[in-house]
Amino acid sequence: MTSNLATQLREGTSKSHSMAENVSFVKSFLGGVIDKESYRKLVSNLYFVYSAMEEAMEKNKDNSFIKPIYFRELNRRRSLEMDLEYYYGSNWSSCIILSEATKAYVERIQTISNERPELLVAHAYTRYLGDLSGGQILKKIAQRAMNLSDGKGLSFYEFTEVKDEQEFKQNYKKALDSLALDSMLADQIVAEANVSFTMNMKMFQELETSFTRILVKLVSNWVSSLFQPLTTNV
Repeated sequence: MTSNLATQLREGTSKSHSMAENVSFVKSFLGGVIDKESYRKLVSNLYFVYSAMEEAMEKNKDNSFIKPIYFRELNRRRSLEMDLEYYYGSNWSSCIILSEATKAYVERIQTISNERPELLVAHAYTRYLGDLSGGQILKKIAQRAMNLSDGKGLSFYEFTEVKDEQEFKQNYKKALDSLALDSMLADQIVAEANVSFTMNMKMFQELETSFTRILVKLVSNWVSSLFQPLTTNV
């Protein structure tokens, strides 16, 4: 028994995907407007999310629905730790804080891991396929916007153990389609993927508020500098 889960997930989350892309923070990012302060907060949020998700996937790796889509080469926790060290320094773990939206996201993953592990498929699909699909584009945007000429601080986008990302994506979709599930469970997985998109949106909206404050401060400082008295040498 096989399914067409990959297609159902793509079609069933298309609206949520579009909504996520239209959050102001994401639109600014895609437009090349991003600063290191906001970006490092994004990295810290993702660290908490991926830590929870990868612990949950490892815990349930022998589950019949998780085993076919469990690929350690997709794990992002270590790459995020490298980026956090770049942005915060060696004591990064004492600098990052779990935001409210991220906390809700993490708790959702942990609850599912304990009560409905088959729904982890939805969260893995939302994050990992998204990372594989848009990772290199986002990497180039971030590198240019934050002037990261040495390439450091962008390990999150590097899938060093995946030789061919397009081929891997196709194999991942085949693995999704190989899952033996009925229509009710397929619908539940699609519904959970929409929940995952919503939780990602809430994280981005938090960052949007932070980013706006930073922009206001920068503009304010710039305006103030225009009215500073000129000094002359006597």
